[in-house]
Amino acid sequence: MGKKNESIKIACENRKARHDYFIHETYEAGIALAGTEVKSLRNGRANLKDSYAEIKNGEIFVRNMHISPYEQGNIFNHDPLRPRKLLMHKGEINKLFGKTREKGFTLIPLKIYFKKGRAKMELALASGKHNYDKRQDLVKKVAKRDMERALKERNRQ
Repeated sequence: MGKKNESIKIACENRKARHDYFIHETYEAGIALAGTEVKSLRNGRANLKDSYAEIKNGEIFVRNMHISPYEQGNIFNHDPLRPRKLLMHKGEINKLFGKTREKGFTLIPLKIYFKKGRAKMELALASGKHNYDKRQDLVKKVAKRDMERALKERNRQ
């Protein structure tokens, strides 16, 4: 049968990633977090800007992801920028390792969300855009918005 209604709560999103990169594939990975990090994430106090994932010794880590210290935390609060381990199957990690060795591919976190009470990260295999690609995307976006606005105006009459 079909999937049951899974409740997904988005904790934070990297909106700039789709502007700066071509997204080729996306993957879901669990995140190994400390207790205070989970509480900060639930409060939406995280930032994925300038973060990336790298593979070392068959394990995958996310770097430069900022999770603010939990305000009600004590001396055992976490370091906001520490590298965090991502939880994926060994086969998936090996596949990603091979693809990131190709020219121009990198692993970029797109969003962090809670699924069935567990913190998950949507990870993208991406390649960088040049400035002219970004301008073309912007022109397309403006043209699409103008067409939708014109259709809306026409339907009102």
